[in-house]
Amino acid sequence: MKAAQLSKYSKEIQLELNEVKVPEIKSHEVLVKVKAAGVNPLDILIGNGSIRMMYDYTFPLTMGNELSGVIEAVGNDVENFHVGDPIYTRLPMSHIGAFAEYVAVDEKAIAIMPDTLSFNEAAAVPLTALTAYQALQDVLHVQPNHKLFIPGGTGGLGAMAIPIAKSMGLYVITSGSERGRSRLMSIGADRFINYQEENYADLLSGIDYVIDTLGAKEIKAELSILKPQGKLVSLKAAPNYRFAVEQGFPLWKKLLFGLVGSRMDMLARNNQNEYHFLFVQANGKQLQEITDLVVQQNIKPSIDSTYKMEDINQALTKVSTGHSQGKVIVTF
Repeated sequence: MKAAQLSKYSKEIQLELNEVKVPEIKSHEVLVKVKAAGVNPLDILIGNGSIRMMYDYTFPLTMGNELSGVIEAVGNDVENFHVGDPIYTRLPMSHIGAFAEYVAVDEKAIAIMPDTLSFNEAAAVPLTALTAYQALQDVLHVQPNHKLFIPGGTGGLGAMAIPIAKSMGLYVITSGSERGRSRLMSIGADRFINYQEENYADLLSGIDYVIDTLGAKEIKAELSILKPQGKLVSLKAAPNYRFAVEQGFPLWKKLLFGLVGSRMDMLARNNQNEYHFLFVQANGKQLQEITDLVVQQNIKPSIDSTYKMEDINQALTKVSTGHSQGKVIVTF
């Protein structure tokens, strides 16, 4: 089979299409024939070595973190899935490899994909939807009738986070370029701020929760709009000691991440707020709950563009420039 592989960490990421063996499945795994895969900023971070302190890989490495496809074989201990099932998944970080014609994946990481979505649309859901779900439920522990702010909500995350947040009873405020206003309002946003004309830090206060998608440079401004005891979870800034403890990292990593995230923690303490960092994990059970929500509310992910497997490097370049409006998809 063909697989798009990385030969080494590099700032200039170039994947090679190699012929590799179809993976053999273990008793708790399924073999999936991949139909489509999502391309994400996470792929760039993995490729350039930015997250090797959390996950360090051996080479050659088959890249790709989320996919949709059809089950071709099941292990002896697999009970809930069958050959022919259409599934989608955010692959476990220890076993990525969505940019391939076949992938072996633990049944605990997969879910039956929504029958309201095509394979291309389904491949755009798992990573962003699980990120939003885990940020809201597992980290922020959100309560209904509270206010949530998502800066930069016009990307792929906003398309999933906004309807999920609304389903949890939140008042959702987001920001972005004007061309994204109508789309975000149509999927449930209560208020939209055009960042090119308005500064959210001058307009907002008393916010309960923030999901940071912009990174370290925005943390101070985002914390300033939170009420006391408000919570911020970042997807892009810096991991901290709390994150290292939650991940069960060894002491030396806890101390290192404590140092790396000390500025964020200090800013939060000075504001009487909580700072959290999230690295989304594979979770088939949560993904199945998301599936129900996607079907019930007829949620459609935003897809920017679609590439063939042979053009995988063009897809990565599109994502790395940050100019995509929605998810970039590779088809097989």
